[in-house]
Amino acid sequence: MKVVCIVQARLGSTRLKNKVLIKLLKKQLIFTLLDRINKAKFIDDLVVAIPDKDTKLHNNLNNKGFNVFKGSEHDVLSRYYYAALEYKAKIIVRITGDCPLVDPDLVSKLIKKFKSSNYDYISNIDPPTYPDGFDVEVFSLKALKKAFDESKLEEDREHVTRYILKNKNFRKFNYENTEDYSFLRLTVDNHADLLLIKKILKYFSTRKKNFLFKDVVKLYQSNKNLFNKNTKYYRNTDISKLGSGQKLWHEAKKYIAGGNMLFSKRPDVFLPENWPSYFKSTKGCTVVDLDNKKYFDISNMSVGTNTLGYSNKNVDDAVRKVIKNGNISTLNCPEEVYLAKKLLKLHPWANKIRFARTGGEANAIAIRLARASTEKKNVAFCGYHGWHDWYLAANIKSKKNLTNHLLKGLDIDGVPKILKNTVYPFMYNNLNQLKKIIKKNKIGIIKMEVVRNEMPKNNFLKKVRSLANKNNIILIFDECTTGFRQTFGGIHKMYGVNPDILILGKALGNGYAITSVLGKDKIMNNIKNTFISSTFWTERVGPAAALKTLEIMEKQKSWKIITKIGKRIIKNWKRLANKYSLKIKITGIPSLCSFIFLSKNNNAYKTFLTQEMLKKGFLASNAIYASVSHNNKILKKYFKELDIIFGKIKKFENGENIFNHLKTQPATENFGRLN
Repeated sequence: MKVVCIVQARLGSTRLKNKVLIKLLKKQLIFTLLDRINKAKFIDDLVVAIPDKDTKLHNNLNNKGFNVFKGSEHDVLSRYYYAALEYKAKIIVRITGDCPLVDPDLVSKLIKKFKSSNYDYISNIDPPTYPDGFDVEVFSLKALKKAFDESKLEEDREHVTRYILKNKNFRKFNYENTEDYSFLRLTVDNHADLLLIKKILKYFSTRKKNFLFKDVVKLYQSNKNLFNKNTKYYRNTDISKLGSGQKLWHEAKKYIAGGNMLFSKRPDVFLPENWPSYFKSTKGCTVVDLDNKKYFDISNMSVGTNTLGYSNKNVDDAVRKVIKNGNISTLNCPEEVYLAKKLLKLHPWANKIRFARTGGEANAIAIRLARASTEKKNVAFCGYHGWHDWYLAANIKSKKNLTNHLLKGLDIDGVPKILKNTVYPFMYNNLNQLKKIIKKNKIGIIKMEVVRNEMPKNNFLKKVRSLANKNNIILIFDECTTGFRQTFGGIHKMYGVNPDILILGKALGNGYAITSVLGKDKIMNNIKNTFISSTFWTERVGPAAALKTLEIMEKQKSWKIITKIGKRIIKNWKRLANKYSLKIKITGIPSLCSFIFLSKNNNAYKTFLTQEMLKKGFLASNAIYASVSHNNKILKKYFKELDIIFGKIKKFENGENIFNHLKTQPATENFGRLN
């Protein structure tokens, strides 16, 4: 039976362009790989299967006398199948072109095992015990044909053996090493990988040119630090083994720009390839995922919208009642008037109000009304205020302007360049910086989150108010997040400082979409001089939910409850950190608190925490939005599990490699803050 090794290679890598043609010492990567494969036994023919368009790769291979088969770029399964037919293969050995250290002895062993068995498929990857980069698959032409004929899903066609791996009708065998080295990464997908492979090749070039897997293991055992440089990167995920939520996330990315609607709910922010991603139902602080697994949400609580807990019966009943009578019509809903009166009663300094449904909308409304009310149009801001052009214009001048409170190097394609030098960020508690900005830049508006990670020092808020008054500047407080978390209606009340415009949102509707912009008459009346209007700002679910939410908050004193819960959480974080001599930094108000490990591996530790807590039934990270549903029983269990995790993190701080214990790559780092 003819054995053909088909190497899958391409030039179109997004992370490391043209990587198979990059030189490793004096030889290109693809030829380092092919020369090693040629040392394996039992292979009758060797062919490289490449996309039709990769002419440069084709020419390089041809010039060296290697067989080349050109086929579909995306339907890799068909590329393999037709290559196997052309070279009359009965047994196919599959190796990918980014594995230059593949072990020829290991390849020989798998072929020998396959030829002496009745398996359809043999590999060392399911589950892996060899390093990433030593992957070998051997299967029959019959199995390949069956996969080619039967697989219909796009993701099955993109991956040659995915259909075989997930289908129980194939007879499969996994070739395992006696010791698990799957945590080692010896493939090439990024510059860190490339650097490590070059160092390994250089090491063996003067010692043992025909080195094998066992020799690499000896090198690892004698120099583990060398191999730790790229361990934060992980194997490509087998989608067939993912939970329903993660499978849907992979599908979502094909159809939804960016995958979903909110960065803070992206799975990669929590636990790449393992976060449940989608929910089926909620209640209190519990979330049930698509696989019917139940979790306690000791995390974002939908990014702070549900201080009264998920699916609050009274709020939901109020919404059901208005839905029964009709949500929207040609006429206006009366609930918006009732809600306006209620919120203005909470803020006697304000005279009028406008409603929207999202925080970004409310912030844009506030800026428009403020600019309509002043000759000076430029804005000084401190905090996160959404995605609109007026705000992201801060990055037109320099991509570093928003680095301290948004993603580093935030992209702003589509933001008109004419907005350059219209908005200026300043740091919280830095009054001198704000004064300099005002002096140089015709500032007509100061916009800020009142409190977030830091508390005001030296009467900072009062001094900002005084500075605004002195310079005839409109002061806007964005309390979308903090509005109902420590006081009833705005944390600014604690400091005795009133703005000219106030934005409230998130918890206002306990999960239903409603935000509000309150302001003084002289500003709000400028609505007649500008156009601000939207169809779905007139639906009645948001106002109805807000009215009932405010009623319940006022009755329960919910802001006091969640502040008490937050203080308990902070106290226990400090206790556990002291117990294990871990240095952490805690920030935020009690009901919206977070911590970081003061370690270079902070993000890896945070990811590990999420990974381990998920196993115990918690959606958890390093930040908590407290709700009244976080009762003593749930928190007690949370602290018990967190105790164990802090103990393990202490071992990592003492030298044990954290990346050997992560089952996924570290989470994408979320927003930082200017305050």
